[in-house]
Amino acid sequence: MITAEEIIRFFGMKPLPDEGGYYVETYRCREKIARAGLPARYTGERNFATAILYLLTPDTFSTLHRVAGDEIFHFYLGDAVTMLQLHPDGSSEVIDLGPDIMTGQRVQVTVPRSTWQGCFLKQGGKFALMGTTIAPGFEFADFEAGARDELLAKYPGQRDLILRLTREE
Repeated sequence: MITAEEIIRFFGMKPLPDEGGYYVETYRCREKIARAGLPARYTGERNFATAILYLLTPDTFSTLHRVAGDEIFHFYLGDAVTMLQLHPDGSSEVIDLGPDIMTGQRVQVTVPRSTWQGCFLKQGGKFALMGTTIAPGFEFADFEAGARDELLAKYPGQRDLILRLTREE
C-alpha cells in the first residue's frame, strides 16, 4: 500500500504555506488575462487557470480560507475527507469527498469564489490525494485565511468545525 510519504517524495510536494497540507503545482496556463479584463477583486494579471495536487495527512488540515476564483476539487485516491463550506449568505455545507460514491461521497466538488472552505481527513484516514483547479489562475495574493472569532460570529451553527479548521489567533 502506498504511503503519504511516498506520494510526497514522488511528486516533490512541499508544505502549503498558511493553509496546511502538501502541494505541488501541476499546471499554470501560459496565457494571461490582463488586469483590465478581471473583476476588481484581482490585484493584477492572472493566468487563465492553475492546478495543483494536494495531499492531506492525519496531522494536517486545510485551514478555513477563501480565494478570489471558483475552485474545483478532484478526489484521486486515499481516504475520505470532510469539507466545510461557509457561504457569503450565511449558509453552510458539510461535504464528504472520497471514493465511496454510493454512500454520498463525492469525487468532485466546486467551491464558489469568496466561500470559506477548509477540510480534514476523516477519523482513521491515512492520507487523501486530491487536486484543485482554479480559474482565473491562483496567486498567493488571492488567499485569505479565516479569522476564528469572525467566522464563529457569522456561522454559529458550525462552531465545532470552525474550531477544528482554524488556528488560535
